This record gives sequence, structure tokens and C-alpha cells, in this order.
Amino acid sequence: MNEVKIMILTLLLSLFIAQHTSPVQMTIILETVYMDGEVSEEIREETVTSMKDVWNKYKDWHLINMDDEQIVFQRYVDDLSPLTKAGYFGLTEDGTLSIFEGKPGESSRIIQSFFQIDVKKLESHEREKLKKGISVRSKRNYERVIEAYKPFGK
Repeated sequence: MNEVKIMILTLLLSLFIAQHTSPVQMTIILETVYMDGEVSEEIREETVTSMKDVWNKYKDWHLINMDDEQIVFQRYVDDLSPLTKAGYFGLTEDGTLSIFEGKPGESSRIIQSFFQIDVKKLESHEREKLKKGISVRSKRNYERVIEAYKPFGK
């Protein structure tokens, strides 16, 4: 069904462009969806002379929507967003394992929350690590920290 929609939209937009003797100015929106749910958006103003050129330029993207003024493409990235990579694991007041925008205590802005931890079951050095904050840095570290604290979930 999606392929039929793309073909119809392409045909309509190609007809629209063909009606104009000069190239058409369009807004191209590129949405990047990361595995942690964060979405980044880049907006470009481009001069479109043919849809073939657009498809070639954005062949690694999926068409989401299109009209005579804008085209929206999206792609999925199997990695963490830059925002999450810069964050720190820590505990909220109620003991929920979360990722904070800065170190826990310094930042109250939570990027992502996971599950409540039974803090009494943690060794003191583990509690201290979470209090200071554990840097996310990478997808691998992200997954390791979540797995390490799952057994302590309520």
C-alpha cells in the first residue's frame, strides 16, 4: 500500500513540477529516529527540478509525506541519540533508574526512565555510582548498565 501511495504522490508532484517552466522551491524535512525514541529534524529549502533527482539524493530515506510545498523523509538509526549519549544514569527521588541531561543532582531534567530499583538490595558502592551518575557514552554502555540493574528492579 505504501509503495502505491509513493508512486501516486511522485506522479502528482512530477506533474506539478512539469507545469512550471522554472524549478520549484520546496521544503525538505529529514527526520532521524533513534533507538531511544529521540527524533531529530533537519529542515532544508531546496530547488527541485525533477523528482528523480530527489529520489536519488534521498534514496536511503523513507518517504513519510509529500505535497506541493514539502517532502518529509525519515530514517531509523540503530544507535542512541547524541542527547542520550551525553546523559548520565542515576536514580530519581523514588528510586527509578533514569538518564539525566546532566549528572544526577546537578540536573533535574530526565531524558528517559526505566524501572524502579530496590535500593536496599544495592551494595553501597553501587548506590554511590548511581548517586554520582554513570556516563552513558555509547549504545553498548547503555545496554550494559540497564542489564546490570535489572535484577534490582521492583
